[in-house]
Amino acid sequence: MGPLQISADTAVELSKRLNVPLEQLMHMPRHILIQKLVELEKEKEQDEKNEK
Repeated sequence: MGPLQISADTAVELSKRLNVPLEQLMHMPRHILIQKLVELEKEKEQDEKNEK
């Protein structure tokens, strides 16, 4: 499995938001990345509900 097919800007942004080193992100299996993005979105929704 090769590196993810995403732009450099996207990779840097995801690395920051997921708190994962860039090198690790680029070689992360796609299904793990998707799972982490779903978790991040759930946390964001929960924070928004708590603010109201």
